[in-house]
Amino acid sequence: MSDRYQNLVHTPVGQLLAKNLGLPNPVALERYSVGDPLVDGTVAVGGKGRLVAEAVAALDHLDIAQVPVTVSVTATGLTYKGLVFDATGIDSSEQLADLQQFFTPLMRSLARCARIVVLGTPPESVHGAERVAQRALEGFTRSLGKEIGRGGTVQLVYVAEGAEGATASTLAFLLSPKSAYVSGQVVRIGTHPATRANAAAEAVTDWARPLQGKVALVTGAGRGIGEQIARVLHRDGATVLGIDVPQAASELQALTRELGGDRLTLDITGKDAPQRIAQHVQQKFDGVDIVVHNAGITRDKLLANMKQQSFAETIAVNLTAPERITTELLRQRLVHDNGRIVAVASIAGIAGNRGQTNYAASKAGVIGLVDSLADDLPNGITINAVAPGFIETRMTAAVPLAAREVGRRVNALSQGGLPVDVAETIAWLANPVSTAVNGNVVRVCGQMMLGA
Repeated sequence: MSDRYQNLVHTPVGQLLAKNLGLPNPVALERYSVGDPLVDGTVAVGGKGRLVAEAVAALDHLDIAQVPVTVSVTATGLTYKGLVFDATGIDSSEQLADLQQFFTPLMRSLARCARIVVLGTPPESVHGAERVAQRALEGFTRSLGKEIGRGGTVQLVYVAEGAEGATASTLAFLLSPKSAYVSGQVVRIGTHPATRANAAAEAVTDWARPLQGKVALVTGAGRGIGEQIARVLHRDGATVLGIDVPQAASELQALTRELGGDRLTLDITGKDAPQRIAQHVQQKFDGVDIVVHNAGITRDKLLANMKQQSFAETIAVNLTAPERITTELLRQRLVHDNGRIVAVASIAGIAGNRGQTNYAASKAGVIGLVDSLADDLPNGITINAVAPGFIETRMTAAVPLAAREVGRRVNALSQGGLPVDVAETIAWLANPVSTAVNGNVVRVCGQMMLGA
């Protein structure tokens, strides 16, 4: 769906109006295309913590150009596509000034759609003054994300001790155009003991196709966000098993034929749906490597006017079905070692939304599903969730104009996201090298200004 305001503001007249009236001026975001480099430019790396050497090694492995920053660089004339700062050496509030000393000289040297990543230590793993200082990093990065401008993004990545060598897939995602609509997020790596022990369980030799040889199950794959998830996972090398309701059978068939994948048409809320899915997976693939719970519905009404069926159906599709399917696949050991489970939650499940008590409850429950399983999954299997904000789909196209414009503008990037932005985030979580990325809920919302 076209964003007419964004198109207007990119004209000379629109630029003048935006400047003089203080209107939002959304930048056309850079997104990844096949054949593009992960980072089209240079990344500056600084800091004095335990992760500097690992970050440098990861960027070398990813063929990302970098320069170390140990002194003032204002006179170099370089433009930077990314900045990585290791803040794990900050163990007191006084040392937080190191953030200002590193970033301030570089902020005016950032390219359009630049990426900033701050690396820290999980506050819950340290004590005293160090815990205070590491927790402060969240306020710094979230605030910087709201002022960087020009399509730039800012993230904080907490890396547990013992998981220092497990940052490559996360840096590859967060520094690249694949993370175009992800900003102000806090990612935790290696904070769950079982996955930290398996942090180096699998290597990727081709970063253009990291899912080569993998099988991905995607529910709600026939259209919208689900279709884009299937396309991106296929682009990255996976064989896709798409699942959708009978009403979407024609779209699902066309998609899976195009991608050379497989399909299964059924209602995931059916009593025997988990068993049918498990049987199909067993017979066709002998298991799966990636499970994406994307299928979802809305039945919006104020609670005072909501019918029992509308509430129950929303919970059944969005939450109970993913619970039951996951339980059955795990029970039959059909998720391969180092497998990935990714569920689609929503900003509504974090911040709530008027008229969506049923939907918000279901999506908060999806986050609960991640919390409940993250410590208990065997053999390097991980579970994470993505929480989309305002994404341009047929569903949001039906939203009244005023509400649609508010949804687009109340984030740091001043625009709606695209289905591919959700798909790229899922592909990062599905990467076989992302074993130490477990139990996270990553918002794909352009860093919403309110509530999340």
